[in-house]
Amino acid sequence: MRQDDLYINKIDWITIAIYAVLLLIGWFNIYAAVYDEQFPKSIFDLSINSGQQLVRIGVAVLIILLIMVADYRLFENLSWILYFLFLGFLIITPFIGKEVNGQTLSIGFGSLRIQPAEFAKFTTALALAKFMERPSFDLSQVKHQLQALAIIMLPVFFIMLQPDTGTAMVFSAFFIMFYREGMPQRYYVLGLTFIAISLLALGIENNLYLVVGVAAVIFLLIMIGKKKISRIISFAILGIVIIGYSYSLDYVVSKLPEHQQNRIMVLFNPDLDPLGAGWNVTQSKIAIGSGGFLGKGYLEGTQTKFDFVPEQHTDFIFCTLGEEFGWLGSLIVVTLFCALLVRLVMLAERQKNRFSRVYGYCVISILFFHFMINIAMTIGLFPVVGIPLPFFSYGGSSLWSFTILLFIFIKLDSHRIQLLGRMG
Repeated sequence: MRQDDLYINKIDWITIAIYAVLLLIGWFNIYAAVYDEQFPKSIFDLSINSGQQLVRIGVAVLIILLIMVADYRLFENLSWILYFLFLGFLIITPFIGKEVNGQTLSIGFGSLRIQPAEFAKFTTALALAKFMERPSFDLSQVKHQLQALAIIMLPVFFIMLQPDTGTAMVFSAFFIMFYREGMPQRYYVLGLTFIAISLLALGIENNLYLVVGVAAVIFLLIMIGKKKISRIISFAILGIVIIGYSYSLDYVVSKLPEHQQNRIMVLFNPDLDPLGAGWNVTQSKIAIGSGGFLGKGYLEGTQTKFDFVPEQHTDFIFCTLGEEFGWLGSLIVVTLFCALLVRLVMLAERQKNRFSRVYGYCVISILFFHFMINIAMTIGLFPVVGIPLPFFSYGGSSLWSFTILLFIFIKLDSHRIQLLGRMG
């Protein structure tokens, strides 16, 4: 058997098939989101979003072909070059980029524009994989933890200058990969604790209730302790830290732009501003709920037709699916995403090369974060932060970056035998 035949047989066509189905369903939903029954246009019409997205899908197919014919060693060898290249793009974006709604996210010429922050996800994943493949690397060592964290935080810092809070948040997904690679569990316990405290501090209007709750827990722990003095001191310090953190969080939130403050408050009280900050989420939930079990039918969504949900073809594309295809259609798409993630976990676990495994889990982490946060956002379980649904949402940069992210891993997996040979 020829080497080329062996390579073709090793390509994971199941993952590619799931990707293609999600891409196709997303494209049809983009058309539904912009469909006007009074002035109907073809789905292929380049003057509307579905036609423009089809061109972007064509570019994505070309990108896939380039990745699959390239030497699999190229991505590892160019990891740091690509990382610093897009870091440079992030640095210059606020100065030469196009400003839209107070954010400077894209650079380019004329109608050809890209968002460097989207592509920084896969370049950071490559850089982390390259850094962590070293035999001496150990995530239990603080030095290595800080070095890996610095690789993540450099692009995050420049993304926040744009400012693009939603995309910056995505980089926290790499901690899922860190967990697989052996980062001590105490960091995750501490992180989840602070998330819980943050939600309590933001959700409770009067911090006095939080103070009383913390004091009650401390008192109970003191009463059941054997060494009361040491426990009193420990838990008193813990209580002071928690209370101080809650008030500090209030101060930080008060310094955020007004629209971001409103989005956070609307999460805990949807009726706070139903015609303002809460409009998107309220209308999105109405659209999804009105779909019922089987939906209203393709191109029959009333919330969609009358433009009740802003940005429905981008960040809120899932509510188009929910309204027109109902609970059943939503379940099918969620199942497809879950199947993709499970499949990628299987591929990552069969890698014998650490570079490929780490990169694979970076892919899983980013896709999972986008999938989870976007859907949670559309049903009111997470603040509106502008995170697209992979392969569904309208846009070139997000589609191309997700495609590159995924197919580099598919390429590496197809050459796992050769990569194993290099290790030997």
